[in-house]
Amino acid sequence: HLRELVQPTLAAGRHVVSDRSVYSSHFLYRAEAVPDTTGPVTDHELATRLSYFLWSSLPDAELRELADAGALRDPDVLAAQARRMLRDDRVRRLATEFGCQWLHVRDVATLDEKSARHFPEFTSLRADMQEEVVRFFVDLFANDRDVLSLVAADHTFVNGPLARHYGLAVEGEDWRRVDGLHAAGRGGVLGFAATLAKHAGASRTSAILRGTWLSETVLGERLPKPPKDVPVLPEEPPAGLSERQLVERHSSDPRCAGCHRRIDPFGFALEGFDAIGRARAADTTTTLPDGTAVDGLAGLRDYLATRRRDDVLRQFARKLLGYALGRSVQLSDEPLIDTLVQSPGHRAADLVELVVRSPQFRTVRGRSSADGGAP
Repeated sequence: HLRELVQPTLAAGRHVVSDRSVYSSHFLYRAEAVPDTTGPVTDHELATRLSYFLWSSLPDAELRELADAGALRDPDVLAAQARRMLRDDRVRRLATEFGCQWLHVRDVATLDEKSARHFPEFTSLRADMQEEVVRFFVDLFANDRDVLSLVAADHTFVNGPLARHYGLAVEGEDWRRVDGLHAAGRGGVLGFAATLAKHAGASRTSAILRGTWLSETVLGERLPKPPKDVPVLPEEPPAGLSERQLVERHSSDPRCAGCHRRIDPFGFALEGFDAIGRARAADTTTTLPDGTAVDGLAGLRDYLATRRRDDVLRQFARKLLGYALGRSVQLSDEPLIDTLVQSPGHRAADLVELVVRSPQFRTVRGRSSADGGAP
């Protein structure tokens, strides 16, 4: 609400009046002065950029001391600080604000859209579902994991209730890392209950929602908007139809078939999970848009980690860079994104270091700069 209220006044730096208070846009938003020409940011601005990127908060004492000493403009010092901060517990904020928002599961802990009649246990599990994603991203950044583990990981983090939801045999109720997820039919973001539940209906799965999410969020594909007069599918399939058959009948409409051929097969491969991410028996065989035949999450996971590897890496790089810079990625950023994609080992902390060493992170665009020019 505050973003909608304040946004029109940001350029002029005006004050905003709410129902009871007066706010300055400079209090509500982290702002930098925009010079007439492109140039380096100050040490204190670098400290702020780095801290809000990795910790979503103000710089700590060590960053402030380095800024006071004029040391942060040394790229090696800046990179060393990024590495230090990724090993700090406060990297949880990066996991939450970047990881969960990128996967569109930032609100799963409070999601109130599931049918209590069909899924009475969801409310007690939803916070644990989101916590799994947070812990996975903390591990990704703090331990410098391969970014491809987002789709190919054979591990995750669960507590007792979530383990039982997944059908995993663990002792105790506390959070812990578990390995061998592939043998259990899961692994990576495709098997998170949070992503499976968020991209499903109130009482049934949705191959359309899951396929759209995978296409746009994981692979970075742009899909056209659906026609305005497309009928809404019922929450429960008619008698004699499975959820998949309901979607297939809907997708046969000539107005819709083109897009559905691009997205539905991804969702069909995930039909082995119900609307809150529990494993179930279902038809998960499908042919993907490029003609590749897959069966279930395992086949889809292998496809993403091999044939679509560069697309997965590029989408992660684009989202990480945009988050770090606090703006949309532009044409002039493509060479840097290429560098991120080609980073040996695709290690998460290495990508963070490449971002903070980049001219985009260490300089500020002047008012006269245009896309395609100097960063």
